[in-house]
Amino acid sequence: MAEDEAAPPGQLSAEDYAAEAMAADMDPWIIFDARKTPRAEFSGWLESHRPSQVSRYAEGERPVGWIAVRGPHFCGETGDVGGLQDSWEKMLASGRSVTYHTIRELALNHSVLHGKWLMHLDTGFKVDRAWESIARAALDGRISSAKASPHNPRSDSRHVICVYNQNFTDEEQVMRLDATIRAAGVKCVLYYKPDVYTHLGIYRNNRWKICPTIYESMFDLESVPRRSHITDKVTNLEVT
Repeated sequence: MAEDEAAPPGQLSAEDYAAEAMAADMDPWIIFDARKTPRAEFSGWLESHRPSQVSRYAEGERPVGWIAVRGPHFCGETGDVGGLQDSWEKMLASGRSVTYHTIRELALNHSVLHGKWLMHLDTGFKVDRAWESIARAALDGRISSAKASPHNPRSDSRHVICVYNQNFTDEEQVMRLDATIRAAGVKCVLYYKPDVYTHLGIYRNNRWKICPTIYESMFDLESVPRRSHITDKVTNLEVT
């Protein structure tokens, strides 16, 4: 599991998690791109690539990094990641304080603004059901893109699903994406992470003690109407 910042604490360092995530990103992905592939092929593709049935390391085959769906309005990262990382190194060398706010400033300066809601699910029916709901929302254009980790018998039995939006600094946009995920039927705890954290290696157990996610969404099954309670983890205040 690569983007696993909110999973139960382990002994690995932030650098270990960053290396794991980079390895998954660099390995081949299984992708359904709604901009290029006929919609009629989607159900068969989905059935053939359920996360619980796709192995990260299948014997005799190339590793699988991610399973992903790109919606009809998908737009990939357009920011200057290289410039961001150069500025990050200069900031570290300067001794300037590393906080959410200084990292946000770097992200804005280099237009690295994408982010994602993360969910962690046990392998088997739960992850396959959640992934189907999210993948169909992406196919319909309600979500820009999403990815799911394959089953990795070398680590643990949990998967991560990431659901993306374009601007982590736009709180309204982030909240709308949470509502879209909930409307798709996903009720588990969600955590939101800016892509700038991923690019800079901000994972669990990082040396700056920065929480690697900036929002937490808990779904209230008893409220009428049912809704998410979202906490800003930077301020520890409830957003909705």
